[in-house]
Amino acid sequence: MDAPISLRLSGNTSEEVIRYTINENNPTETSALYTGPIQINEDTTVRAQIFLDTYIPSSVTTKTYILNTSNLTFTDSNLPIVIINTENGAEIPDEPKILGTMKIIQRPNGERNFVSDASNEAFLNYSGTIGIETRGSSSQALPKKPYGIDTLKDDGITDKNVELLGMPKENDWILNSFAFDDSMMRDYISYTMARQMGQYAVNLKYCEVILNGDYIGLYALSEKIKVDGDRVNIAKLADDENSYPEVTGGYLMQTDRPSDEDPEAWYNNGAGYIHEKPNADDITPTQAAYIETVFRALDQTAGNADIRKGYPAVIDVPSFVDYMLVAEIASNVDAYALSTYYHKDRGGKLRAGPVWDYNLTFGNDLFDWGYDRSFTDVWQYQYSNVGANFWGDLFEDATFKCYASKRFNEVTATGGPLNYDYIVGLIDTTVAYIAEAVVRENQRWNTIEDFSSEIATMKTWLQERIVWMKNNLGQFSSCSAVATPSLVITKIHYNPQETTEFPESDDQEFIEIKNTGSTSVALTGIYLIKLGVSYQFPQNATLAGGASVYLAGNATVFEQKYGFAPFDTFLRDLSNKSHHLVLADAFGNLIDHVEYADGAPWPEEADGGGFYLELINVLADNSIASNWKASADGVLSTTDFNTLPVDFSVYPNPTAAELHINAARILEKIEIYNLLGQQIKTVQVNLKSVALNISDLKKGMYLLNLKFIDGTRATTKIFKK
Repeated sequence: MDAPISLRLSGNTSEEVIRYTINENNPTETSALYTGPIQINEDTTVRAQIFLDTYIPSSVTTKTYILNTSNLTFTDSNLPIVIINTENGAEIPDEPKILGTMKIIQRPNGERNFVSDASNEAFLNYSGTIGIETRGSSSQALPKKPYGIDTLKDDGITDKNVELLGMPKENDWILNSFAFDDSMMRDYISYTMARQMGQYAVNLKYCEVILNGDYIGLYALSEKIKVDGDRVNIAKLADDENSYPEVTGGYLMQTDRPSDEDPEAWYNNGAGYIHEKPNADDITPTQAAYIETVFRALDQTAGNADIRKGYPAVIDVPSFVDYMLVAEIASNVDAYALSTYYHKDRGGKLRAGPVWDYNLTFGNDLFDWGYDRSFTDVWQYQYSNVGANFWGDLFEDATFKCYASKRFNEVTATGGPLNYDYIVGLIDTTVAYIAEAVVRENQRWNTIEDFSSEIATMKTWLQERIVWMKNNLGQFSSCSAVATPSLVITKIHYNPQETTEFPESDDQEFIEIKNTGSTSVALTGIYLIKLGVSYQFPQNATLAGGASVYLAGNATVFEQKYGFAPFDTFLRDLSNKSHHLVLADAFGNLIDHVEYADGAPWPEEADGGGFYLELINVLADNSIASNWKASADGVLSTTDFNTLPVDFSVYPNPTAAELHINAARILEKIEIYNLLGQQIKTVQVNLKSVALNISDLKKGMYLLNLKFIDGTRATTKIFKK
């Protein structure tokens, strides 16, 4: 509407009672009684319902009235405010990026933000130089544009990595305009669901934007899909890395519409592929040939579940399962063929994702262009933009489909990220957060016909979709209780001390994995599943009961330092801060996992102090920090005290004061020797557990000799801090 109005309501008879609301709630029998015209002087949603004695109330009629004004005044918001000015007010082209400045206003603790705060540094999340261009494909045809942004140093040339609105440091960003999406949230909720499933998806932060003095509406400041430790965490592949193992990664690939800037690298089996990183200009012929062979291997094996010769040897099955479930629950009409990403780390398997471009989902499509494809009762991998045929081959494979059904059952359970109530809660929270900005968005662009109805329709659609998928995925009993081997991560050397003899910390890293069972374990297909460190056990390898293997960062350095060769080497480096090491079988079934950290409650001596993390008892829960100790970096072996005839543990080791000794047998005597073989302490005991005070000893290494009541002895090293 172009001016305030007087709204009249009417029913069918004079006996009918009309009650209405203008507060976003549906009417009840106690709501305002309509007695005369309602004055509409601002953006208002009116809900009306007819009540009549002895009759069921009518359905609720809803109508939103937007006051269309060309001189919209925007002064403040509950969301962060982004203010962009291009040099001399220049119009922003598709490419190349032009220079400008950007300020982001964000008061602390969720306080309300004001445009006037642009001059108050205390409330600026960012203030600096940027490069900016329009971006997108079909979205560029709309008046409201999406933008790509680089944060730059003051020279206007050099990239500047910065944190924006709590997102990790980087220099590539996007302003998502929510093109063709009246809910203004389909990307947001889809990416949130994917992250909650354990997959990386870009972060989005809602904001309102002013460009060259003009309010341009509700956006989401977003990460761009990019190779980076806090985004797609794969190795960055240099142009001189063309030999094994460096040539194996990392690669970021996409299937999408090719362009002059992003040409099609090859086409096969229903899909054309684009090199994202390295891009078409930077990738070498050897690297291009390598990654193409990986995809062609998937084309050839997608219907074969054999862990040696089938798709489990090529792909990270859980990432492909999760990608399909997110794409299908949203009925994404672009999934599989457009905006479909893949990535492969150095030494790792091919992975699907990250998910991207989810505006045409949850029943939405380009209706004004004649399209209607996002239905509740179709599989998108075979219905709309089909893409690579291997998606269908995977889904039709009984084993893959079993794992997809099992996973869907997990993630749709109560509290799960694809559970109906969880998603509805996410939708409702988002609605409450962006509600006032949606009103201004529609004042500016007049594109949202009925926001409340859009949200209600999306919820109904989602409920129908989940029911249909559950009914059509089939059973998962054959993969519901898979036995996994008794492999345990027992030692982690993540930040070795640099010395004159061994000056590179990363080269000294190692992981020990122990078979805590009594029978041999087949290692084929077992791998480290989390990105950051890559390792896959070679086919036909085995590990005897009670035996251990060491995986080293550098095999030569490991052998020089410890006197024996490691079993194998992993690729990339262990994080010096924290990393989640997850050991899984060929289909992603969890075998063991440890998420260590460089600070309390984890032993801090292991962080560059010449110690490594060691599990105190191999039968203890190694996900709990208190079950680990810091052991001095010196002699290693592939045996463990807990597997010798004498079963005991000593902790904490190192210690500054009290040393705890727990044994399965009764101890008779405890002796401590220095490295010259001189006995410096002896204690007579008749217990299985002893707390020994060694605070009087000087700092250094000692030998602890234990004599048991049955005459057996055991010796181990202890370290006094």
